[in-house]
Amino acid sequence: MGLPPKTIDYLLKESQEHECPGSSETCVRLVAVADLPTRFGDYQVAAFWNRDDRRDHAAFIHGDVYEKERVPVRLHSECLTGDAIGSLRCDCRDQLLASLEWIGHQEAGIVLYLRQEGRGIGFANKIRAYQLQDSGYDTVQANEMLGFRPDERTYGFAAHMLASLHVRSIAILTNNPAKVADLERHGVMIVDRIPLLVPPNPTNRAYLETKQRKMGHLLDYEQPDELVDPPRESAR
Repeated sequence: MGLPPKTIDYLLKESQEHECPGSSETCVRLVAVADLPTRFGDYQVAAFWNRDDRRDHAAFIHGDVYEKERVPVRLHSECLTGDAIGSLRCDCRDQLLASLEWIGHQEAGIVLYLRQEGRGIGFANKIRAYQLQDSGYDTVQANEMLGFRPDERTYGFAAHMLASLHVRSIAILTNNPAKVADLERHGVMIVDRIPLLVPPNPTNRAYLETKQRKMGHLLDYEQPDELVDPPRESAR
């Protein structure tokens, strides 16, 4: 059982009538919700429009999350090379599939799919960064050589997406403390952090070690290969 039709109608009407004050960067609108059977279970897909970056963002919703507490949520940033093509340079596809599978076995949960390719620098710049990495630079160095911060992503619109679905509090699937801090800064109540650990491969091990060493990601390579009822820990 996902979001009931009456709830969907209410959320769509509420979002259509919603106006963000000023030029808020966090303003998104829910524009459509449809059933989406998947290999990971029954989901619904919700389309959001962000007026500021003029991109569509998606929420893949399993179960009824309306006005619920401790909803498991994964924020996944778009990775064309990993998600669609199966690149071994990163762990993006592995994390996405593990999240969908694990949430599909819970009573309810959400995967937010955010159009922030290449940690927010865009696809073309991401491939430029790949070129630099091919010459021996790590991901942080490559971004900085292109004039970017190591991570240009922001999660204000993700917070607004959760608010638009009336999610009261979340248990976030992440290894990234910065993601937790940014969501909390935008008013999201985070009650748990669920580690999302997938084993490295020979190609992406250095990439993961850079995330751990330079970006503070909480990674433990001794974890089991599958995300099955992972341990929860307080986010505070």
